[in-house]
Amino acid sequence: MRFVRGAVTVVSGHAAARAARRLAAVSLVTVLLTAGAAATAVPAAAASDDEPSRQGGATATLEGLKTYGQAVVHESGEELTTGAGLFEMAVDGGGRLQTYGLDVDNPTQQHARYGETDWGRTSLHDNPEAGRILWILRHSYPQVDDLQALAKTARAGKLSPRTAAAGTQVAIWRFTDGPSARRGRAGGTGEGGGGGVRVEAADPAAEKLADHLQRSARRMAEPRASLSLDPATLPRRSGSRLGPFTVRASAPGVAVSQTPGSGSPGARIVGRDGKPVTSARNGAQLYFDVPQGRRSGQGSLTVQAATKVPVGRALTGVGGHAGSQAQILAGSSRSMVSASADVHWAAEGAIPAVKAEKSCAGEGVGVTVANAGDRPFRFRLAGREHAVDAADSRTFTVPVREDQAYRIPLTGPHGLEKTFTGVLDCATRSSVPVTEAGEDADGPGLRTATVGGGDAGAGAAESSAVADGGDLADTGASGTPLIAGTAVGLVVLGAMAVLVVRRKNPDDGGVQKG
Repeated sequence: MRFVRGAVTVVSGHAAARAARRLAAVSLVTVLLTAGAAATAVPAAAASDDEPSRQGGATATLEGLKTYGQAVVHESGEELTTGAGLFEMAVDGGGRLQTYGLDVDNPTQQHARYGETDWGRTSLHDNPEAGRILWILRHSYPQVDDLQALAKTARAGKLSPRTAAAGTQVAIWRFTDGPSARRGRAGGTGEGGGGGVRVEAADPAAEKLADHLQRSARRMAEPRASLSLDPATLPRRSGSRLGPFTVRASAPGVAVSQTPGSGSPGARIVGRDGKPVTSARNGAQLYFDVPQGRRSGQGSLTVQAATKVPVGRALTGVGGHAGSQAQILAGSSRSMVSASADVHWAAEGAIPAVKAEKSCAGEGVGVTVANAGDRPFRFRLAGREHAVDAADSRTFTVPVREDQAYRIPLTGPHGLEKTFTGVLDCATRSSVPVTEAGEDADGPGLRTATVGGGDAGAGAAESSAVADGGDLADTGASGTPLIAGTAVGLVVLGAMAVLVVRRKNPDDGGVQKG
C-alpha cells in the first residue's frame, strides 16, 4: 500500500515508509500548429496546460473532503483506516460539484484543479464495471437524499449523510479497485489486474449500504459531456466560411463568441445560413467567417452555458495537478461550463493541425496530425521522420509507461517546434517503481522519459518508438500535497510525495442534486 492521506490511522508501519508518490506532471492539452510553405506561414499556437476547456465542460478547484466517514482498506497484507466520502469542488465562473474518488491507491493534491473528461481518459477506460459505478451514483447519496428510504432499501438501519457518503464511496472503490474490476482488465494479472484490494466501511450501517449497492448495481452507458465543440481543432484552405463546428450541449442553449485574445480582426461567428450568431442550441453548426483577402490566419470560438454537469462525468487533474486522483461526479449545482475550438487557414502549402492527447487504450500519447493543404506536411515526432499527405489525417501513438512523465518533441518546417509534456495516468496501480522514503528523489523511478532524441532517462527505451495507428486516495485532500519540480517549457523533472497526516473537521456542504 503506497499512500497515506489526511484523517487516517496507519495500522501497518511499513505503509508510511512507502509514502513516496509518483510524479506530478503537466497534463497534455490539445495544441494547434499551422505552417505554410511560404515565409508568411501562420505561427503555431498552443493552449495553456490549465485550460481543459479544449475538451469542453466544467473546470473546478478541489476544496477537500467535506462529508465522510471511515473505511478500512486491505491490500498486500497491510491495513489502513481512512476517510471515505464526498469531495466538493468550486467551479470556475460559478457553481459547485460533489464527487467521489476513483482510485483507492492514489492521493489527491491540495487545491488541485480538475477538468471534465471522458471515461476513456481515466482508469475507467478498461474497467468492465464502470457502468455499475454510474448506477450507484444515481441510486445513492446525494442523488437519493431521502436517507430513511435509502436505509430501508439497503436494510442498513439508520443512515446519516456521513455514513451514506462513506458507504457509497466504499461501493465505488469495490468496482474501481476490487477483485472483479481488476480481473476483468486486459491480462487479468500484474499491474491493474490480480486480486485487487478489499475495502470495508467502518460503520455497520455504511457497510450494509455498500453491500446493497454492490449487489444491486447494473451497467449503464457513459453520460455525454456537458458541453463540447466538434472538432476542437480544424485546418482549412482560405475561404470566407471555415468550419463547421458542431455544438454538443446538455443545456438548452449556449452563448457563442470569439475567444478573448484570439486575434482575428473582422472575423465573425456565423450559422449555416451565414448570419452572425451569438447563441446556439445542441446540434447547431457554427462557422468562422473571415474577411476577403485574409490569405492566412487563425481564430478561435468559445461556447458557454450555465447547466448541471451530468452525474457520472469523470474529472481529472490538469496542469501541475495531472497526478491527482481522478474523480467522478455525484452532484452538481447550476455551473458554468465552456468549450473552445480553433481554426487555422492558409492559401497554399501544408496546413496542419496537431492534436495530442493521452490514449489509455493505446498505452501512450496519441498525436493526430491533419493536413488540409495542397502539399505534404513533413515533421519529426519523438525522434522519427513522418509525413502526412495533402488532404489527409493520421494518428501516431507514442508509447509511454503508466505513471511515467513524458516529454515528446515535434519539429517541422519554418521553425515549427513543440514539446508535449505530461504524465500517463490510466491505471489504478502504478507501474513506475515507488521510491522508498529517504531515497534520492532523482532515482530511477522518478525520472521523466524523454521520448525521441537525447537521453531518455530510466525506462524510456520502451517509450521511444512511435506507432502509426489509425495509489491510496487522499480523500482528506489537504493532507497529502505533492511537491513537483518543473523545468522551463513545463517539463516535469521529478516529484516526490511527502507524508503529512492532518485531521480535518468535517464540513457538510449542500449541493443540489444533478
